[in-house]
Amino acid sequence: MPLVTLRQALDAARSGGYGIGAFNVTDLVQVEAVLDAAARTSSPVIVQTIAGASAFGSDDLYWDLLLRSVAHYPQVPVVVHLDHGPDADTCRRAIDAGFSSVMIDGSLDPVTHQPSSFDANVAVTAEVVAYAHARGVSVEGELGTIGGSEDGGGTLKEIILADPDQAADFVARTGVDALAVAIGTSHGAYKFTSPPDGTVLHMDLISTIAARVPGTHLVMHGSSSLPADLRATINAHGGALPESWGVPEDEKARSTKLGVTKINQGMDSHMAYMAALRTYLDTDRLSADPAPANRAGRVAMTDMVAERMAVFGQAGHAAEIQVAPFVAR
Repeated sequence: MPLVTLRQALDAARSGGYGIGAFNVTDLVQVEAVLDAAARTSSPVIVQTIAGASAFGSDDLYWDLLLRSVAHYPQVPVVVHLDHGPDADTCRRAIDAGFSSVMIDGSLDPVTHQPSSFDANVAVTAEVVAYAHARGVSVEGELGTIGGSEDGGGTLKEIILADPDQAADFVARTGVDALAVAIGTSHGAYKFTSPPDGTVLHMDLISTIAARVPGTHLVMHGSSSLPADLRATINAHGGALPESWGVPEDEKARSTKLGVTKINQGMDSHMAYMAALRTYLDTDRLSADPAPANRAGRVAMTDMVAERMAVFGQAGHAAEIQVAPFVAR
């Protein structure tokens, strides 16, 4: 199946009562891993990437190759999504490149890296929505701020919980298709110093906000589980990841019953990839060809993503998304 928009995929997920994982990828081997998992489990999927976060020297080249890869999986409904676009120009670049969905993260000022005002967030989000919708592209916005670093860089965002009283106003003034709501989650490989509970994960916010914006899809960011066995494997082969807890799998599954239809995952699949890659390199110290190690990482990442697709409920639903394909305009 050709590309579909985020709105098309998430409308189907809401009707079917499941969530769709949005998996961050930083190279073509990871793209293949995610698409292979979707084909294996017959799942609709959201493949997403952050501008400047890949190993490629050029977003233009990487994005073109990513989009070409999708064409090799005609049986899978795929959304290609820009994650955390920092400004309107970056979102326009992704739309012009052929992405079927973009996120404009107006919660943080791209210059000062401080939280933006509500009105500034509304203004830049509405600007992107106008450009995107005129070209048939979906838009995700953000209310509140999700903590940590999206791209593994040095800028760490503080957690500012989403305000339900602002949600309806934000949606009305911007027209976003989906809304990332800060409920206490955090990006990256270090999230919580103890198993999260109601004092750090405010799951009640999801149902409260969902009731106020019934026509808009809700998104959970920073929701990787950070499996302890993968951290141990990485550290046993040269890594130094600190002990940390992520979002439990049952909480992610529960979120899809409260109003979340898009679940962002990055670190779990990256940890699976790196654990396999580090293990291979530590075992075969004579190899100078990176391909075998990367192949091991791809296989491990495919297995991890397939497991998450079962948890989110999207497995087995690919054939149900019978929508008009996305055509960039």
